[in-house]
Amino acid sequence: MTWIRNRPEGLVYRDAEKSHDGLTLFCSVTGKHATLLNPEGEVVHRWHNSEGIQHAHMLENGHLLIQTGPFRHAEGRQNMGGNSGAMMELDWDSNVVWAYRNPAQHHAYERLENGNHLVLGWYPVPLDIVSKVQGGYEDPKADTDNPIMWGDVILEVNPSGREIKRWNSWEHFDTSLDVICPLENRKEWAHANALSTTPNGDWLVSFRNTSQVMLIDPESGDIKWRFGDATNDFPLALNHQHAATWLDNGNILIFDNGCHRRGPSFSRVVEINPETNKAEWSYQADVILAFHSFMCSGASRLPNGNTLITESATARLFEVTPEGETVWEWVSPFFFQSRFGRTPFVFRAYRYELDDPRFDGRALYPSSHREINQRIKDGAVPENYHGPGNERR
Repeated sequence: MTWIRNRPEGLVYRDAEKSHDGLTLFCSVTGKHATLLNPEGEVVHRWHNSEGIQHAHMLENGHLLIQTGPFRHAEGRQNMGGNSGAMMELDWDSNVVWAYRNPAQHHAYERLENGNHLVLGWYPVPLDIVSKVQGGYEDPKADTDNPIMWGDVILEVNPSGREIKRWNSWEHFDTSLDVICPLENRKEWAHANALSTTPNGDWLVSFRNTSQVMLIDPESGDIKWRFGDATNDFPLALNHQHAATWLDNGNILIFDNGCHRRGPSFSRVVEINPETNKAEWSYQADVILAFHSFMCSGASRLPNGNTLITESATARLFEVTPEGETVWEWVSPFFFQSRFGRTPFVFRAYRYELDDPRFDGRALYPSSHREINQRIKDGAVPENYHGPGNERR
């Protein structure tokens, strides 16, 4: 979406017949709250955490599972986008009921059926392997006496935080295929940004800096399938993608950011069949340059077949039909300071059914975003603010 001086905020458009009504959850990058919207785009609840909420989704018990902002000192990891200091479970009133602290974690996480958690982490790649990694550019400010290339690790930890399983990416990557984009710093290898478990137990992982999406066998650690820049030519090649998501039909939905694409930079959403490596569906704006997010972002398939899209850089959440028609659109008015200056970035959004039992008995008081924003600016909203009409007193 083109950035204009007087850009719209809040609900921009809604087709009540074609859109899928539900409650939309999102959080602002570097912000300290997660927000729940009704179909009319009104704020109906808010969770708050003083350590930050940069990624959040709901658990089956109705609680919120979040990743906080980074620790102040994390051996340099805190300067990389997506780093987090803790994973926490918050109840409806934002009380912390469980926490796992690890300054290495970043981006994505998942609670497993056995109560354990999968989490991405950054750890140093062994120096003998670093010399074999191709691509990227050297940072002139890097410590040449103590060089570190951060590599992605998948950890499984139990509820007490004890490590149960570890997958080190550098032990399974192929240096001829997993090549860092030449426009990216060699401070890290692949920059994983999505992690989830498929119905057959494989791990689905997206690696931004190498433009690869993979299916990994958690038992052997082998890469069973890879798709992206190293295996395809445009239009199937990916470029710094995010949010690889397994669909019920067995396909994989991907937000393809396109920030370093050859030619014009534009974003799109593609649905890939992993059996044929063909695109079954895709979305991009009619005016392709009008839809672009160089960072974060995501997409999820809704029960009616529509797709909910997060265009992070502009903080635009919108829903499109299979034919590509926009039927719901909302723009976040919440701005925060980040490494890019004052921004409204949204990491990712999720939508839940209106009759979801997790909301039974909950007071969902609608309030306009303008009212909430003004109250924040005026200092009228306290640190333990949890939602319109739900202030603790």
